[in-house]
Amino acid sequence: MSSTNLTHSSGHDDSHGSLKSYMIGTILSLVLTLASFGVVMLHVVPPEAGLAAIVVLCVAQLVVQLVYFLHIGASRSQRANTGIFVCTAFLIAVIVGLSLWVMHNANVNMMPTQMSIERAMARD
Repeated sequence: MSSTNLTHSSGHDDSHGSLKSYMIGTILSLVLTLASFGVVMLHVVPPEAGLAAIVVLCVAQLVVQLVYFLHIGASRSQRANTGIFVCTAFLIAVIVGLSLWVMHNANVNMMPTQMSIERAMARD
């Protein structure tokens, strides 16, 4: 019975991080957060590259948190979690992207651009 518990316990510990990995994740997250803060508040990069720098830092922090805290990885035991995450992210991207597309088309097709507000109201 103890060998079964040891086998189950070692398999369970493989999917969770150690104190060292949590500390590495925390430090990397703090560094990336401070870097984003520096880009915005201290104008570390030129204003033209500010948005690109923030997006890159955001994606890097997302990857750090997925790997170190949510334990999404390429190992055999994590493939189901990774697949579910990828499918969920894809569905969210499709829903948000198509919603923005519909709202943009509605704005373009329903708002009169050639008329002033007074002229549009006078047509009623």
